[in-house]
Amino acid sequence: MPKSRIRKKADYTPPPAKAAQAIKLTNRSWVAPVMLAMFLIGLAWIVVFYVTDGSLPIDALDNWNIVVGFGFIAAGFAVSTQWK
Repeated sequence: MPKSRIRKKADYTPPPAKAAQAIKLTNRSWVAPVMLAMFLIGLAWIVVFYVTDGSLPIDALDNWNIVVGFGFIAAGFAVSTQWK
């Protein structure tokens, strides 16, 4: 009985290397200081409002000063979403 021919397999050739892509890194060093500043400004706004019995920081806003303080705190949370 005749023997079958053995086929020689081709040597392994790795796929072509992809060109390296530059990773775009943005400098987000501003996020933490701005976030903390917003938190502290909002807290200070509310504390000053309560300590001065509503005459400061802005007398015309009356109880809306609390909303302004919480607005600064909310802005701090919004900025914190940019932190990596």
